[in-house]
Amino acid sequence: MAEKQDKEKIIEKTEKEIAKEVEKIEEKVAEDKITQKKADKEIKKEVDEEIEKIEEIKEEVKKEKVEIKKIKKTEAIVNARNLPISTKHSIAICNMIRNKELDKAILLLEQAEQEKIPVPMRGEIPHRKGIMSGRYPINALGYFIKSLKSLKANAIANELELEKYIIFCKADVASRPYRRFGKGKFKRTHLTLRLIQSVKKENKTRQGDKE
Repeated sequence: MAEKQDKEKIIEKTEKEIAKEVEKIEEKVAEDKITQKKADKEIKKEVDEEIEKIEEIKEEVKKEKVEIKKIKKTEAIVNARNLPISTKHSIAICNMIRNKELDKAILLLEQAEQEKIPVPMRGEIPHRKGIMSGRYPINALGYFIKSLKSLKANAIANELELEKYIIFCKADVASRPYRRFGKGKFKRTHLTLRLIQSVKKENKTRQGDKE
């Protein structure tokens, strides 16, 4: 009987000790959970702050892009390369439309294409009615009219006031490839058309203001 009682006492002691250890372990687990929650909260705060910073930077970049888009262009340009037209005819047409308003230049070239008015040219060329000498370079006129219309489309896209702009025109000789079997060369021309602000009108208005 005595041995049984001793064993029961030992079992009770061990059970109490185990229970204490379990309590300690549970307390540690609870503390760890609390510290983990704190850490999670701190991490969340840091992440939220970083996200806010990124959003602010994105908004600033958007504002800068909008400001860049709002900048208006002051000219419109068309660069036509390697056109299959005569450089001599192109220079004559450029001289005809240079420093003219866009709509007037298109109307003028359309009339020349219909052979109502000739394109003035220099050299040994037959005389035309009303001018010393001229021709009707239909092929070159067609390319010029297309280029002028695309120039007008660019000007409208850039929100330019066409009445305040005149045409700057330049034609240059391009590299001419050989024909078949090397018999002569093809005609090639580089064409540059640009709308620039009319200086004459501004000077007239300034002179009028001074008077």
